[in-house]
Amino acid sequence: MCGIAGEVCFTGNADVAAVERMAAVLAPRGPEGCGTYAQDGVALAHRRLKIIDLSASGGQPMVDPQLGLAIVFNGCIYNYRELRADLEREGYRFFSHSDTEVLLKAYDRWGEAFVEHLHGMFALAIVERDSGDVVLVRDRLGIKPLYIAPTRSGVRFASTLPALLAAGGVDTTIDAVALHHYLSFHSVVPAPRTLLAGVRRVEPGTLVRVCATRRTTIATRYWQASFARDPAHDGMTPQDWSAAVLEALRTAVQRRMVADVPVGVLLSGGLDSSLIVGVLAQAGQAHLSTFSIGSSAPAGTMGTSSSTPTWSRATLRPSTDGSSCPATGCCRRSAARSLR
Repeated sequence: MCGIAGEVCFTGNADVAAVERMAAVLAPRGPEGCGTYAQDGVALAHRRLKIIDLSASGGQPMVDPQLGLAIVFNGCIYNYRELRADLEREGYRFFSHSDTEVLLKAYDRWGEAFVEHLHGMFALAIVERDSGDVVLVRDRLGIKPLYIAPTRSGVRFASTLPALLAAGGVDTTIDAVALHHYLSFHSVVPAPRTLLAGVRRVEPGTLVRVCATRRTTIATRYWQASFARDPAHDGMTPQDWSAAVLEALRTAVQRRMVADVPVGVLLSGGLDSSLIVGVLAQAGQAHLSTFSIGSSAPAGTMGTSSSTPTWSRATLRPSTDGSSCPATGCCRRSAARSLR
């Protein structure tokens, strides 16, 4: 979980001080490194949480002078190794082992279509040095957040709404439609709206080009979920669907094992997270750390609210027969049984 922020100014140099204020608010998202980049009307900032390539070479903002590109990126590209191999075969040379650099090379190779090659969760901004344009991209399901706010002279963006507020100049009028959604949909405001009239979210599966010369933004939806029935699935039995879902879950978990730091799981206490732990064990993830958060109910009340949460930690080891036995508890035993 990193944090990104930036500004595109159409009338002069970007306000670097405002971008640094945004970065300061994002510090809890990235306590292991920070950096800024500024060139003419564009400024970028990044707060780093190290996941892939823990060296300084993986730091951000990352700049490739040869390609004329700079990037700030929050997320993880699960297939970055495969993409790197493809790009190396086409003659690209790398100075780091990070997925961030793979994004730079992929954008140079495929342009805006680079997103079609990515498996992962991401929110990113790429600066084109020669055109001055900035390309903002959010992953298909909107796992990683990306907020955007117009200013008198351009556009600002950040990983969180409070960061944009720290930069100043945001219209904080309540968006009445967003408030209606919030109260109607159990505290949910669908993108692109936020509770503030002056802040919008980049929608999931969307690429936004901020055009410096034309002083405008152009949004393109590069992916949208299809809910149409696939004829290839006609005739599948309940057992077929069960096997297909389990295989898809195994693929999803396998992809997320890409990291240069230990992989852990936050357990909610339900079946979903327990299934993930079981699949990780089957995939050979030894000495897996799992975490859960609990709290005591205030005296005389029912519930789980407390100002002092209690953390617990358990260690999972795969069993010798290849099956999984995720920690303890009936839901975890059920998860293990469902995986056999």
